[in-house]
Amino acid sequence: MVETIWVGIDVGRHAHHAAAVDDAGTVLWSRRVPNDQAAIEAIVDQACRVESVVWAIDMTAPESALLRGVLSRRGQHIRYVPGRVVHSMTGAFAGEGKTDARDAVVIAQTARLRGDLATVAVPDDVAIELDLLTGHRRDLVTERTRGINRLRGLLTRIFPGLERCFDYSTLTGLAFVTRFTTPSAIDGVSDEEIYDHLRGQGVRRPTIPKMISKARAAAAAQTVTLPGEATTALLVQHAATSLVMLTRQIADLDKQITEVFRRHRHARILESVPGIGTRSGAELVAITGGDLTSFGSPARLAAYAGLAPVPHDSGNRRGALRRPQRYHRGLRKVFYMAALNSSQRDGPSREFYQRKRREKRSHVHALIALARRLVDVVWALIRDGRVWLPRPTVERVSVDEVGAMAG
Repeated sequence: MVETIWVGIDVGRHAHHAAAVDDAGTVLWSRRVPNDQAAIEAIVDQACRVESVVWAIDMTAPESALLRGVLSRRGQHIRYVPGRVVHSMTGAFAGEGKTDARDAVVIAQTARLRGDLATVAVPDDVAIELDLLTGHRRDLVTERTRGINRLRGLLTRIFPGLERCFDYSTLTGLAFVTRFTTPSAIDGVSDEEIYDHLRGQGVRRPTIPKMISKARAAAAAQTVTLPGEATTALLVQHAATSLVMLTRQIADLDKQITEVFRRHRHARILESVPGIGTRSGAELVAITGGDLTSFGSPARLAAYAGLAPVPHDSGNRRGALRRPQRYHRGLRKVFYMAALNSSQRDGPSREFYQRKRREKRSHVHALIALARRLVDVVWALIRDGRVWLPRPTVERVSVDEVGAMAG
């Protein structure tokens, strides 16, 4: 009887394909598995008739969530075979063409031959919530950026002076153009009407007089009416109104992310690290699944973040290093931005950054070195279950003060 089998699963949206091989690489069975609980449990029952089963998948995207959930509940461990690896390994096995069935066999064979594949960690509930919320926030921010660029383009067509007046990435600038978008619209109302409109949009009182002055100057500088002005002005107002709503939606989402993040067991530790705030901490938990120890070591976490250079020797050149080609760009950004933020504040991070600069490192290279150091810091704090504390300052005490305290 076969003691160990390797089951490779080519993940799909509506159905997966599973194939099992033995320790000699012989295909034992291959079948299509609908993406529903009963079908997945049936394939687990079939595979678990042997003593040991090694599962491997090629995708950790949402399409594999139910599959991973069922396997986790049954106490099964899953290895991850990236699509790039599947593609490169395909030529090593017999057969041509690309089918789900063949890919499943390649995944199983790769898991059998390679013992260095990462195990798929099962994220905790808070990490899953944060993954959904932070992903949705990224989508909204992208949509908002596109909307701002579109608004600026429209406004430049009819009133370039007003386009230069305000920062339309803020609610203050957007509030103005929800109503006033042409020279005639500004000239046709009093300062009091503009003031009341901006106050109704939540603009702070001290800001309003300067806004009115800048808008009046822009209107006075343009006396010509451009073709399509009325229609374009209406489109600008609609775009601005939508962007105001979108900006407030992002703000509400940020509050929700903060609430969820602070339920996580590592939230207090992460927020204590210089440069890592609530949003960065939430991104970190979402990306890592909430358990950094699943990476095994800080070096592996750094490699996953693209902060551990790999050898790039060629010919007579030795000792050259380069950034790895495969890494998580979102995680790299979290640590890079943390390094950037902490390098601008007094403390150990700034001292480390300045030391690297004195060693003739470029600004970017110094920040990357600091980001790599922060990986070690975060890892150690979570491992030890403690928050980051600044180094204690030693106060000099005079002899008289010592005598007073002794008395």
